[in-house]
Amino acid sequence: MKAQDFDRKFHANQEDIIDDLDLSTRKHPNQAQKRVNVDFPSWVIESFDREEARRVGVTRQSLIKLWLVERLEERAGNK
Repeated sequence: MKAQDFDRKFHANQEDIIDDLDLSTRKHPNQAQKRVNVDFPSWVIESFDREEARRVGVTRQSLIKLWLVERLEERAGNK
């Protein structure tokens, strides 16, 4: 399909264009994973596991990610 035909189909909003896309090559900007190691005192890890992660119902790693993202978004909103 030519780009002009795809654009026309998209902008007409009358047909589903999902079948015209190759989703196997899609990329998610800013979503590449990068491993980091962080050392915490044992009481912090125990608190995560015993209280926070269990309370929220997620793993320790997910909770740490969630908190970091929330903090970054909060700071971005305050600028």
